[in-house]
Amino acid sequence: MNDDNIRTQMRKGMLELSVLLILQRGRAYPSDILRSLRESGMIVVEGTLYTVLNRLRRDGHLDYEWEESTMGPPRKYYTLSDSGLRLLDALIAEWRSISNAIGFFL
Repeated sequence: MNDDNIRTQMRKGMLELSVLLILQRGRAYPSDILRSLRESGMIVVEGTLYTVLNRLRRDGHLDYEWEESTMGPPRKYYTLSDSGLRLLDALIAEWRSISNAIGFFL
C-alpha cells in the first residue's frame, strides 16, 4: 500500500465523524461543510461528501430543510437529528478510545 492510499483510507474513516462535528455547530449547506473540511486539511471531493450526507440522512442521523436563495435555486441545509447526536457521541467515544490506544505506542 503506498503512502497516498494509506492517507486516503485513514481520511475516509474520519469523514463521517468530521461531518457530524461540523454539523454539531449548527445547520450547514454542503459547500460550507466542504470549506470547513478543506480548512482543516481534509481534501474531500463534492461527490464523496454528498454520498456521506445522503447515507447519514437515509439512516436518520441528519435532517434537512430547504431555503430559498437569492442567487439561484433553493438550498438544502443539513442539521443533526437526535439520532445523529447519539451517533456523534458514540463516534467521539470510539475516537478517544482509538486515539488513546495508538498514543500508547507513540
